[in-house]
Formats: sequence, structure tokens, C-alpha cells
Amino acid sequence: MNQDQFVIGVDYGTDSVRSVIVDTLNGNELASSVFLYPRWRQGLFCNAADNRFRQHPLDHVEGLEFTIKDCIKKAGGVLVATAIKAISIDTTGSTPVGVNEHGVPLALTPGFENNPNAMFVLWKDHTGVKEAAEINHHATKFDINYLQYVGGIYSSEWFWAKLLHVLREDEKVRAACYSWVEHCDWIPFLLSGGKHIKDMKRGRCSAGHKGLWSAEYGGLPPDEFFASLDPVLKGFTERLYKDTYTSDQSAGTLSEEWATRLGLSTDVIIGVGAFDAHMGAVGGQIEPYHLSKVMGTSTCDMLVAPNADLQGKLIKGICGQVDGSVITGMLGLEAGQSAFGDTYAWFKNLLSWPLNELLDQSSLIDAETAEALKTEIEGKIIAELSRQAALLPLDEDAELSVDWLNGRRTPDANQLLKSAITGLSLGSDAPRVFRALAEGTCFGAKSIVDRFNSEGVPVKGLIGIGGVAKKSPYIMQMMADVLQMPIRIHQFEHTCALGAAMFAATAAGIYPNVEEAMAAMGGGFDKEYKPNKQNAELYEKRYRKYIELGKFVESE
Repeated sequence: MNQDQFVIGVDYGTDSVRSVIVDTLNGNELASSVFLYPRWRQGLFCNAADNRFRQHPLDHVEGLEFTIKDCIKKAGGVLVATAIKAISIDTTGSTPVGVNEHGVPLALTPGFENNPNAMFVLWKDHTGVKEAAEINHHATKFDINYLQYVGGIYSSEWFWAKLLHVLREDEKVRAACYSWVEHCDWIPFLLSGGKHIKDMKRGRCSAGHKGLWSAEYGGLPPDEFFASLDPVLKGFTERLYKDTYTSDQSAGTLSEEWATRLGLSTDVIIGVGAFDAHMGAVGGQIEPYHLSKVMGTSTCDMLVAPNADLQGKLIKGICGQVDGSVITGMLGLEAGQSAFGDTYAWFKNLLSWPLNELLDQSSLIDAETAEALKTEIEGKIIAELSRQAALLPLDEDAELSVDWLNGRRTPDANQLLKSAITGLSLGSDAPRVFRALAEGTCFGAKSIVDRFNSEGVPVKGLIGIGGVAKKSPYIMQMMADVLQMPIRIHQFEHTCALGAAMFAATAAGIYPNVEEAMAAMGGGFDKEYKPNKQNAELYEKRYRKYIELGKFVESE
């Protein structure tokens, strides 16, 4: 391999986009840049009470340009830019958007600039729960089980439920919407200068896990399946896709427009996109039968297994099983929790209410000091709660919660479910409630591992990546204790972006396959949490109570 071959990995998260420039020789990071979505930070186009979460495409476009240019500047400017060979992108998902015939998101066209239904419908948007239920019922009417590769249950977090909801809700969007596109497919199309939707290369990852694509029945379910569900869906399959592409392939090269904007060459390869956790699993050096847990606002759990091992086996209640969605030649299995870091953020916001609502009214301090004080205290809440909760003795009868603040993703998707906390008393202070919430998220993780094991897919180890894995020793140790399995934490801070960089290096032909890119560019693990055996019996009893509480909440 020649020296000075660099690639860029772009990771679109819920709150921000991050780009990294990586040396393909050894995986070293040359520069990193992050961009917080300005419209999202203002809460525009969202309504949490209605489970509506939308993002404006301009947040994504502005962030893409800013972070890549900022990285190049930090890394050394023109000399580095000339050595950049490829760019690959991961995004949240399913996060689709309505586009016109030219593949332009409707929010970027006249008349739709401030219409939430013309924007990206974020992964955690659950406005389509009714539509998801209809899809699940409708699927039982067909001889072919079109839900067999998504665990048997379609979720409101996914592609078709969101499309059906938006089309029903908004007549103007329905008239203008030519096609429906995942975020991870649109960004490569944008960078490569795509002019017509038919030229867009759709990724195997998003199509298989959320779009009901399968090679077994020649692509998507037939138009009859969707048109008989609701006539508004008639003809959509013809404007979508039949073929899909794995992320080790090229989606094209950088267009002249974007080459000029970014200061790069038009020879730069653009890789086929994928969801963040799938590329993150590669960045975290996933191994067969080891569960890669991307732990951020939610969790996405990825497991890969050789196709020959699981041929013909259908795993019930998970998010999807797709050939080549993570690594070519292997089956990618996906599960996860709809709220993980969001659970802790919710509790922090609950405790911060007096700071946000009353401190500005104080007659004792000025506005600038009040704002600084709010920022300082909010930044310390989770760390101090973790410290205080860790000091509490383990108690079989302590406060208990289920982790369904944003519904249940797996096992057995049900986004209508709500959370609950039991065992509260006048002695239930903030650290005790926080401990219950943390336990609930760890018990939710255990229920996923138990489902894989019970379905004949053994989980042999855990790999932790993402913000919570890197920043919360308290929760990681609790998870190791609850699961009674060690958890290795990958050393790279921005693992999803690193995974995107590995795919970029493969798409550019620098490595023949992603396994070799992982071996060369992966830096290994810097921490391992080992389970405390003495806590196993107590946590097992607590877990049984969690299961019973969940059954009660679900029955109500």
C-alpha cells in the first residue's frame, strides 16, 4: 500500500454529524469535527408529546460541508486533501424523506420549506404506530410472509409505516412525493451529483432491515401488497428499487459541485451508505456471534454469523436479518432498545426543570450568571447521580423500572408501550430512581441477549461502542453484572465514523474486503468490564421482577 492514503467517515447521529479523516494504513485519526444541528437544537418541527421528530435536510447539508472542510483544515489543508481517496456515510435509521423525481427532499423545494412532513422522519418518530399495526395485520392475508426477515413484526420506526402515515396526513406532500428515500441513501446520491431518483444506489442495509427488501422474492413485496393496504401506496414500488448494494461498493465519485465546495478531487470515491450501528459494528471490530452494542440515545445491537450457520433459520422478534447488511458473506442480525441514553437524558431534564424555568426569575443573580449556572449544573447531573447510585447497597426490593420510555424495539416491537417505575416510597431519592432507570436499560439489554440465545443464536461476547459505553463506567459495570458477561469497550472514540472510514477504504479498493480493512485500521479495545459473580443471583431475581412488571404494563 502507498503511504498517505486517507479516507473520510461521516457519521450522522441524532443530535449532530461528525466527520473524521483516517489514515488507511493504520486507522489513526488525523482530524475530527462535529456539527450540532441548529434547527434540531431549537426543537423546530418536533412535538415530543405526539412522538413527532423531524429533521430539516439543511441541518444535514450544512453539517456535511462544515465538518469535512473543518477536518481538512485541521489535518493540514491542501496536502491532506490531495491524499483523500474516498468518503463513506452512515446515518440514523430508519430516517426517510419524501423526494421529487430528481431525488431532492421536498423540504428543499418551494412551498415545503417549513413543512415537517416534507422533512426527514427521524428514527424515533412514532407517529406511524397505527400504520405499523395495519401493516402487521395486512401481512397475515398473504401466502408469502413478507415480515419474516424483520422478526415477524413491523415497527412504526420503519420505512413503510412512516411513508403511509405522511401520505395520509398531508395531501400536498402526497401530490409532490415521487419517491421515498432513506437518509443513508440520499447523502451519497447528493455527493455524487445524482440527477434522477432511478440512478440512486440503495443500500442493502436500509432496504433489507427496514424496507422489506429480500432477494428471496426478487426485491420488495409486489405493488399489490401495498396498494391493497391503502391505494395511496399504489405504484410506489415502481419508483423505489429492485437491486440493492452492499456498503463495500461505490455509489459513484464526488461531483464537480461538491468537489469545489469541499476542496477535493472529483476522483474521490463515494461509498454506498448504511445505518450507523451497522457501520459502527465494523468500526468496533465485530466478530461472529459477538453482540456489538452501539449505546447512545437508543441502542442498536448487531450480530453477524456465517450464512451457512443460519441458513433457513428465522429469528423471531428482532429488527431484521439480512445477508450482507454488515459484512458481505455474513448474515447481519439487528436488535435494540428505543430509549437508552434518552432515558437518562429524560431524567436529567426532569431534574433540571427548576433550573430552566425558575433560575431566570431569580432576583439574586444576573441573567448571564444564571445561564452559566444552568450549564454547569446540568453538565454534572448524570455523573453525580452515577457516583451516588454506585454507593447504594444492592437491594432485591429496591425501586424497579422498565425501559420503554419510547416504546419497545426488541424483542417483539411495540412502540405503544410505556415505561413504569414501581417500589417508590418517601425514601426514593434521585440516585435511587436513577439506579432503577439504569437497571431497566440493562435488563432490556439482557432480554435481547436471552432472545438470541433462545432462538438458537448463541451470544458469545459483547462489544460496547458509543457515547454511553465510553463515558459511563457505572452503567457498563452494571450491564456486565446483569448479563454476567464481560464487555469490551472499543478504544476509538467515534466508532461509527471509523466504520464508515473502513467501508470507504474498501469501496476505494485500498483493501479487497472490509475484514482486511478492520484488521489494518482497527485499534482494538482499551477497557473490559468483567462481571461480579457475587451480584449474579440478586440481579437474576431483579430481572425476573422486571419481566413480570413488563408483562403487567403490557397487559394494561
